[in-house]
Order: sequence, then structure tokens, then C-alpha cells
Amino acid sequence: MRKDYTPEEELLFLALGGSGEIGMNVNLYGCRGKWLMVDLGMSFGAAEYPGTELMFADPEFIEERADDLVGIVLTHAHEDHIGAVPYFAADLGVPIYATPFTADLVLRKLEEAGLVGEVELNVIDREHGSIRLGPFEVTYIPLSHSIAEGNALLIETPFGRVFHTGDWKLDEEPLIGVPATEEELLQLGDEGILALVCDSTNVFNSASAGSEGAVYRGLLEEVHSHRGKRVLVTTFASNVARLQTLGRIAKETGRELCVAGRSLDRIIEVAQDNGYLQDFPKPIDFDRAMDLPRGKVLILATGGQGEPRAALARIAEDQHPLSLTEGDVVLFSSRQIPGNELAIGRIQNLLADRGIVMVTDRQSMIHVSGHPGRPDLQAIYRWLRPEVLVPVHGEIRHMHEQARLGLATGIPSAVFQKNGDIVRLAPGKPGKLAEVRTGRLVLDGDIIVPADGEAIMMRRRLARDGLLIVALDGQGGAQVHGVGLPLDEDYAEFVEEAERDVADALRKLRGSAARDPAERAEAARLAARRAAQRWSGKKPQTKVLALR
Repeated sequence: MRKDYTPEEELLFLALGGSGEIGMNVNLYGCRGKWLMVDLGMSFGAAEYPGTELMFADPEFIEERADDLVGIVLTHAHEDHIGAVPYFAADLGVPIYATPFTADLVLRKLEEAGLVGEVELNVIDREHGSIRLGPFEVTYIPLSHSIAEGNALLIETPFGRVFHTGDWKLDEEPLIGVPATEEELLQLGDEGILALVCDSTNVFNSASAGSEGAVYRGLLEEVHSHRGKRVLVTTFASNVARLQTLGRIAKETGRELCVAGRSLDRIIEVAQDNGYLQDFPKPIDFDRAMDLPRGKVLILATGGQGEPRAALARIAEDQHPLSLTEGDVVLFSSRQIPGNELAIGRIQNLLADRGIVMVTDRQSMIHVSGHPGRPDLQAIYRWLRPEVLVPVHGEIRHMHEQARLGLATGIPSAVFQKNGDIVRLAPGKPGKLAEVRTGRLVLDGDIIVPADGEAIMMRRRLARDGLLIVALDGQGGAQVHGVGLPLDEDYAEFVEEAERDVADALRKLRGSAARDPAERAEAARLAARRAAQRWSGKKPQTKVLALR
């Protein structure tokens, strides 16, 4: 690898996102002067970035080397793997490759962004489709996950083969798709795997992920047990197998199916366009659902993660055409994504206050994870027998634990890496070579800005301490206005004192300082801020305006 980080006669791995966090997956492989990107995902805005909706891994490293990028290969259609495509793919200027279901969802994103003619999107056969991109030959290997067409990638290079798992699990009854069998994976292991780059999300789970078939039976039992009640099920919209299960349960329990949520409508349409959900019952509209006897409707709704604008939140607040009353039932056929506990709790408390019964995966077998537990991980280690394990898709603790698990299970070498670490996989002993700058970007309104930029930092300060505006009138006086200070009852007295302090501070200036606008503004700023601190204990952001 040259000093400009161009790969030479070697195989490199570099995560720009998704290693050290869950979400924003962006992975790069480097070989013989070229780079291959695997996934281009995003995450949703966090409280530490107030006012933002989406968060991205900063692609600056590969944008500067876009001429050496041979393509973007997408493993599956979850937002943390494809969500950044409309924001960065056109600038990168390389083809994108995906299987049909994923490609359809990506195409709709490009259409919404007006980028259809600017991004080349190639559809790859869902049955072990292959592509040659520079020194890389990539073959799709279907694996089970909580979405249609979850895939691993077998990446063949002059220096060995990489098995990049994407998101995956083992499932004996997947219901949707035909994942690679144990025999097929054993054969890949027999042929030799240099590196296993593997999902770490559920490494602390002592049990296997579980089967969609078992969830079908659990949901069927739950719905059967609530005869005469209106039942609402909330789940991840992208889980096509779960949608198929719920359509089947509606039929088997004599209920009409009502769907609430645009993301559900979109996934159902895309799934049916790609050969899935062919026997899915035709949903009824909201008015029809409310006219039916309570025990004759099954509602499928978005919002299980507490999203404030989703259907479930509006139903909980009684602000939706669909309504639930005391004794009705909500089944949470999903897990709580870390960070969403408070939002979910708010919705559940609203429902509980109205006497609505709730059932979660802690009480009944109505959800299984889409990520591998420890037994699943150990099984794929035994089948593939890689020379080196590279944990990805997890927080630091997840990836360290998977490295320990792999070594204990017999993998000869494990490389811990995080975003920005360039790892040489071959030739020679695998390990970290260098560290490059990575960062986060956020979508702030319509603009993508650095997550640690001045705008976001200022917004945090305003949220914490409030704002103070000092308007100087040019005659030695001032008007003070406070925003967000905890002084409701004492505000008028505070303003009077702060304005007096500013006038006193201006009078005390002597010589050239008394005539210097910058000196006058700083004296006014400090005097007003000190007054605010005396009265409130806060140090508000203070801005001085000179009135003419």
C-alpha cells in the first residue's frame, strides 16, 4: 500500500461505517489499485444531533479515490445498508449491483431523488448471481435475514476468497427465499476461505436467532386467543416473511386484514412485483375495518419503534381513522432497537392508559431476530473454516466479543478493526496497517453537514443554556431579550438588571475602547451573560446587535 493508501499487490479491508456502531454500513475492499464498495447505508438521527433526521458515514476517503472505485455491491435492502445511495451514489459515479427486490427499492429511492438517469443500477440474479469488477469476482450467496433476499457475498481475489456475510441468521423454516444449505457452505469451506467478515450484532445472545416458522405458530396462537377483540400487530415493514405470516393468519382466523402505514404499502407492492406475497389477502380500507365486528379484523401497522408520526403512535393518541378501545390487543412482533426504549415506552403507556392489552416478544413467541446468536456464529465458523475472522456490524463490545468467540472456536486469527482502520488481509499475517480519517455527516433540513460542525454544536448549546440577545442603541443603552431561560416569574426583573449592567459596563470603557465597536460589543456580551448566570445559573449563548 502506497502512502496515498492505494492498494498494491495485496488485499485490504476498510470500514467507513458500521464498525463500532450498528448502522451506516459502508465497507471497502482494496486490491491492485482498485476499490470495491459493499453497501452504502445510513442511520436515523440521534438526540445528540438535534434537528437532524438522517446520519451517514462520511465517504470522503473513497470520494477522493472515486476513479479507482469499480462498483457498489448491495447485500440487502435494509436502510442501514442502502439508505445513503440517493445521497452519494451519483457523486461516486460507479455502477450499483443488487438482486431484484433490493434493486426495486433502490430504484424507487432514486426516482424520488430525481437520479434515475444519473446512477447505473444493475439487477443481479437472486440465484447465486455473479459479477466481475476489476480484480474482484463477486457471487451472491443467499442467507436468511429479516428481509427478502438477504445475501452474503463471496468475493474472489488474486489473494484469496472473502466471505462477507452481510446481515444473516440460520433459519430452518425461513418461509421466504431459499438460503444456502449447510452442505453448500461446507463446500465453500472445503474450497478455501481466506477471511470471514461477519455480522456481530447478537454475539452476546446464547441462543440461536430462531425461526420464522416458530413465529408463525406463536402469532397464530396469540391471535386465536383474543377472539372477539380487535387485534393490531406492529412489525418491521421490511420483514416480508412476517408479512406473509400475518396474511396467512388473517385468513386462518377469519379476519380481514387492514394495513396502516406507507412503508408497509410500499414493501407489499415491491414484494408482490418481485414474486413474493402472491397469496397475500387484499387489504380492506380503514372505514371497512371500523365497520366490521371487533373480532373480524386484523390490523397491521407501522410504528413499533415509537416513531411519533407512524400509524401506531397516532392510533395510541386517538388521532387516526383506526381506533382501539379497552380490551383490544396490540402485538409487538419486533424487538426494541437500542435507543428507542423511551419512545416505545411512551406509546405503550398511552395504550395501557386506555386499557389496551399489549404482548411483546418477552411474553410470547411472536418475534425472532434477524442476526446470528452464538450457536449460529459457531456453526458458520465450523462450516467455512476461514483463516481469519474480521468482525463488523456492531459496537466495539460486540466486535471484540466475536473476535474472542472465533478464536475460541478454532479460527487461527481474528482482526479487531473499527471505522477508519485499513487492514491487510493478505499476503502475510493479517493486521492493521494504517488509520484514515472517518466521520459522520447528518441531513440537516435539505443540507448534508458534518455532524460535529458549528451548526449542530451551537444547537446543542442553545438547547442546554438558551439564548440572550443584547441590542445596543448607540446612546449607551441596551435592550436585553432572553430565550429559553428558566426565569418565567422573574424575567422582567432580570431584564431590568441586565440592561443596567450593560449600560454600566459601557460607561466604564475608556479611550479608544469606548469608541471601538468590537470592544463595546464584548463588554456588553460579558455583562449580560454574567447577569443571566447570577439569575439562572445558566451561561446562555449571547449575541450582541448594534442598532443604528
